[in-house]
Amino acid sequence: MPEQAAKATVADDFQSVQRAFAAHIRDPEHAPAPAGIEDRRMAIYRDLCFNNLAGLLGSSFPVLRRILPQARWRALIRDFMVQHRAATPLFLEISQEFLDYLGTTRARQATDDPPFLLELAHYEWVELALGVSDDEPDPSRANPNGDLLDAAPVLSPLVWNLRYRFPVHRIGPEFQPDAPADAPTHLVVYRNRAERIEFLEVNAVTHRLLALLEDATPRTGREAMQVIAAELGHPAPDKVIAAGARMLADLRRRDVILGTRWLDPGSPDAI
Repeated sequence: MPEQAAKATVADDFQSVQRAFAAHIRDPEHAPAPAGIEDRRMAIYRDLCFNNLAGLLGSSFPVLRRILPQARWRALIRDFMVQHRAATPLFLEISQEFLDYLGTTRARQATDDPPFLLELAHYEWVELALGVSDDEPDPSRANPNGDLLDAAPVLSPLVWNLRYRFPVHRIGPEFQPDAPADAPTHLVVYRNRAERIEFLEVNAVTHRLLALLEDATPRTGREAMQVIAAELGHPAPDKVIAAGARMLADLRRRDVILGTRWLDPGSPDAI
């Protein structure tokens, strides 16, 4: 029993040192380093952890990094280290953790952050998320030559249909709006067959069309455009449908739409 008690005491002491070490790395101004460790040695770990994290996030959010002054960028990274507790140990998901921090902890703080900070960060993160996504289009689920009006179009799983208050795709050192635009910005971000990430600015009608095609209940292209024509109160629905046909063809050419659901009754995906 005494030996077991001694081992437990050693383990507790070691964990206490670990917790103190980690707390100091995260917040060196307010958390003292473990006793008995030379500050010169601690500085190596402090700088290594901070600089590696700042470098990783800087490469994941390059526009955000460029528009923030150096001191504000470093303060943002430090606050992330102090305030946020990651729910995953995976290296590739640190950017997701940073985005979660911006949308929760950071959003509740009184800061002078740019009003578009969260939306810009999300837009930049989407490119990374699509680049590492394991999703792959299944050619067997779509007829690449199907009629996009009279059959149900199939979207690629590598398509994100996005809406922002700010024109995030235009933000940079020379353009930093201080208020949302008069109308939302609609962007489609997708990974094509050549494994390239593409960005497409679309209008509200195309955004709505993609949202309708994402529904669990399959719609033909014609049915989707009829819904849109009714929502618009358009006096000539046939013109809306004709414009939709051109829109659908362009989206298929870009690999946003893979084709149509098979209409062959023998197919498992028949509708």
